[in-house]
Amino acid sequence: MTKTIAVIGCGLIGRAWTIVFARAGCDVRLWDPSPEVRDEVPARLSETCDVSGDDPAALSRVQVFGTLEEALTGAEWVQENGPEQIDVKRALYARMDAMAPPGVILASSSSALVASSFAEGLAGRGRILVAHPVNPPHVIPVVELCPSPDTRPDVMDKAEALMRAVSQVPVRLTREVDGFVLNRLQAVLLAEALSMIEQGIVTPQGLDDTIAHGLGRRWTLMGPMATINLNAPGGVADYLSRYGPTMARLADDAARGEAFTARVAEIVAEAMLDPDDVPALSQNRDRRLAALATHLTHIQDKDD
Repeated sequence: MTKTIAVIGCGLIGRAWTIVFARAGCDVRLWDPSPEVRDEVPARLSETCDVSGDDPAALSRVQVFGTLEEALTGAEWVQENGPEQIDVKRALYARMDAMAPPGVILASSSSALVASSFAEGLAGRGRILVAHPVNPPHVIPVVELCPSPDTRPDVMDKAEALMRAVSQVPVRLTREVDGFVLNRLQAVLLAEALSMIEQGIVTPQGLDDTIAHGLGRRWTLMGPMATINLNAPGGVADYLSRYGPTMARLADDAARGEAFTARVAEIVAEAMLDPDDVPALSQNRDRRLAALATHLTHIQDKDD
């Protein structure tokens, strides 16, 4: 397994990735362009461990460096977590491609930019891919592995192997697609949710309850394909034969991009708690997600 990881960018996602790699036994080398962020990283990592229940002893494998070049020294895998700004990404990848030896894989946590948009023209573009996690990745394990047209198959193989080795769940895409898989699904669901809220069909709380205590309960254990396979006596083909026309009608009638309006933003914001409560609510979410992850692992172990 890859043993030395460079984590570039030490915000929320960078710190969560650090926990993922460190608790799996990797040595992690951190760098952030902000001196203030670098100074705060040790305390923030300890706080993250406290919230998620991870053993803080794993942080002994983590070092913070003052320069990008130092952080890349000896690394076998680079997990970049910089801003979703194309000019920043291009400049950063040009630097990393020039500094890191050819065998080092460069992976981006980008949720909005495909790899070709910042790797094009680089000598090492074949070793660059997107490894998009779900926030927060130390308690939600899925990672979307999205290649550019130039990403080599062996790089994808190594990426998939590494993610499995550090107890993440890799989803390997065959080609670039805007939004990858998760955000494309999320965008469609959000559009219809916001549309029904703006029309007054359901309240924000009622919408959240429908997902958290309905679809979300099922989807915690299995995805929608496995779900519909169990929702008709003859499996998925039977389901689509019975309900396909109804689902097609609803899908054709569903909201699209026009649902993301300023008015619905006001409605939902008014129903939510004070934004000042977000940090505490985020920590509570992470605690609950960590507990859920432990429970699901226990269930899986019993099934095996």
